[in-house]
Amino acid sequence: MPPASCYHCGLPIPDDVDLSVKIDSEPRAMCCFGCQAVAQSIVDNGLADYYRSRDAMPESPREAMPAILDQLVMYDHAEFQKSFVKELGQNEREASLLLEGITCSACIWLNEQHVGRLPGVTAVNINYTTRRARVRWDETRIKLSDILGAIAAIGYRAYPYDAAKNEEISRKERRDAMWRLWVAGFGMMQVMMYAYPVYIADGEMAPDIESLMRWASLLLTMPVIFYSSAPFFRNAWRDIKLRRVGMDVPVALGVGAAFIASCWATFVQAGEVYFDSVTMFIFFLLGGRYLEMTARQKAVSVTEALARLLPAFAQKLPKFPVDRSTEQCVVADLRPGDYVMVRAGDIVPADGRVIEGISCANEALLTGESKPVPKSPGEAVTGGSINAESPLVVQVEQVGEGTRLSAIIQLMERAAAEKPKIVVLADRIASYFVAALLAVAILVAVGWYFVDPSKALWITVSVLVVTCPCALSLATPIALTVSAGALAKDGLLVTRGHAIETLARATHFVFDKTGTLTTGHMHLVDVFPMAGASREECLAIAAALEHASEHPVATALRQATGGQLPETSAVISEPGQGIEALVAGRRCRIGRPDYSLALSAAKLPAAAVDWLESGDTVVVLADESGCLALFRIGDELRHESAALIAELRAAGKKVILLTGDAPAVANRVASKLGITDVRAGVTPQGKHDCVTGLQEEGAVVAMLGDGVNDAPVLALAQVSVAMGGGAQLARTQSDFILLSENLDHLRHGLRRARKTLQVIRQNLWWSFAYNFVALPLAITGYVTPWIAGIGMSASSLLVVLNSLRIQRVEID
Repeated sequence: MPPASCYHCGLPIPDDVDLSVKIDSEPRAMCCFGCQAVAQSIVDNGLADYYRSRDAMPESPREAMPAILDQLVMYDHAEFQKSFVKELGQNEREASLLLEGITCSACIWLNEQHVGRLPGVTAVNINYTTRRARVRWDETRIKLSDILGAIAAIGYRAYPYDAAKNEEISRKERRDAMWRLWVAGFGMMQVMMYAYPVYIADGEMAPDIESLMRWASLLLTMPVIFYSSAPFFRNAWRDIKLRRVGMDVPVALGVGAAFIASCWATFVQAGEVYFDSVTMFIFFLLGGRYLEMTARQKAVSVTEALARLLPAFAQKLPKFPVDRSTEQCVVADLRPGDYVMVRAGDIVPADGRVIEGISCANEALLTGESKPVPKSPGEAVTGGSINAESPLVVQVEQVGEGTRLSAIIQLMERAAAEKPKIVVLADRIASYFVAALLAVAILVAVGWYFVDPSKALWITVSVLVVTCPCALSLATPIALTVSAGALAKDGLLVTRGHAIETLARATHFVFDKTGTLTTGHMHLVDVFPMAGASREECLAIAAALEHASEHPVATALRQATGGQLPETSAVISEPGQGIEALVAGRRCRIGRPDYSLALSAAKLPAAAVDWLESGDTVVVLADESGCLALFRIGDELRHESAALIAELRAAGKKVILLTGDAPAVANRVASKLGITDVRAGVTPQGKHDCVTGLQEEGAVVAMLGDGVNDAPVLALAQVSVAMGGGAQLARTQSDFILLSENLDHLRHGLRRARKTLQVIRQNLWWSFAYNFVALPLAITGYVTPWIAGIGMSASSLLVVLNSLRIQRVEID
């Protein structure tokens, strides 16, 4: 007699089929030539471990392949690939795909190993949470359709990644879970209607009426067992076949044993029935899992919302500025240098620069900054932001994978793909706990069989149910997921899986100065007027001289000036020196001290010497009679820096200013912020050595920086934060990115990270405490099955609800 099912796909084997593949030195029956070919391919490639580690059966090739293979050729067309394939080199391509059929970690392993071994495939990475796959290949050696065919051959399907498709799958999961929960809830209420009269009758109900109540309860419980709880039994059967003990095994054993015993008692009209306990338990367990799934999808939805930001079409200006007529085009067809019209209320289709128009952009979803950002000609705009007020003409600079939005999405996916050590540890403990629980349940069943056989069943069911470690397995990942979503909304992007936990444990916070504690933009620090001139008069003359200059010093002087400027003529610009012009008939110069003072052969004032030693830029305004004023130009301190440093110090953290700037400049900034440990004039290697030294002393170092020279030390620190406007290299080496560049958001993020770690500890303590208390009570018979169901579900719900509190961290 042939086996009942195919070893590869699990489908029934037709009577006239006799196929097999030798796996683990034993012939395994196959249902069709497709399964035989796939299984043989898996064995030939040394991937037989797949069959020992998978958690679910793949789709059968005999059902999927004929319909799929006919559609794959179109994926090789260049036009079709525009939306999901990018060019990495002359022949190398990378596709972003959405995999269907991924149900467990073994599926991830099989796909990565199988596709990675194809000739011409250079890399493959699959994210289990988002079902996204990134595949790189050499198009001269293999076609995309061949890769997709190989994926289909092992029972999975791959599509061009589409956020809408992913949302459709999530909606389907929620809808299915809601229906199962509704059936369980309805069944529970109806069964309780029949069980309650039996309870209050206390044995005085007529036997025929009690029998009727039992049969009615049985019929109402069957949909709950065969539909609502079907996933528990399916997953438990899968685990047993794979010789594993997952968390659904004790649940299925408890529910199944109670239901079968109740059915037997109904048939023979003797013994206890537990239909009410079974339905109630399933309802509460499904409710807890539904809430957990909803919270997880809501937190992960930040990434999906970002992926949907860019519009499908743009209003292109093909002949700008000669002709301002627009034509609609696909955003994927835009190229750097193109001009687009972005009307009020429209989404900016790509990264670019404003050419015409004055408006404001809403970048809240990108940076967490709720205030609209003013935009005028010359300023950059980010793809995905919303033009809030009036039309803008934008010149495209970056498209596709080169945009800031794309970089943000890729970094968020990288964080989601990594599993922190604390999650791995909790999963390992949970698996051991389940095995120990099954052993305890067997001992309890045997013990109570000899003490009181009438109680053995329901006490064993209670033990299996009440101590199921669902809360333990949820304690850490749900907290981290909720926290990552909340941080992203605040403008602090998590790019590494371990980042939140490590930030909360950091003992030393090391800051770069320029672009981190300061804005990196020049501003007027001080004015020293001379020769009887007023401060306002000197500023007006300086701004008039610098009126047409784009130098940062000139910008700082103009921004510090209010009112009308005097007229200038005969302007002469000396690159690297300064500017000379006639101002109201008086010849004046502004620029480097020696250049400006050469107009009158005057000497450098003593104040300028002191300012030069501070490391700031000193600009001299002079005329033919001598020096008129000194201007001290420096980097502007971020307004939020002082509050951040004060909060860190109040929390007992060690704060260090580590900069390559001159000691005088560094000390001045440190004194304003209350930083006592200043290390100035440090080279990139010196920064590296400093952090290494701190780590050797046992410090958990958090490094904050923004420049290219900070990238090595950002990678070295246990946790790092890069400013959103900093260098790309620094951002890719960091664990967090402060997209808004608002240090208040980092301060709030620190609070949220500490709250997350606190919640994780609370969840873990609650999970262990609950099990240690509930297990003895269940063993001694003080917990009935329905109470066990409420207790186990309530423990999981408590963990989820406690984790959701992370979203409500108090900020100011």
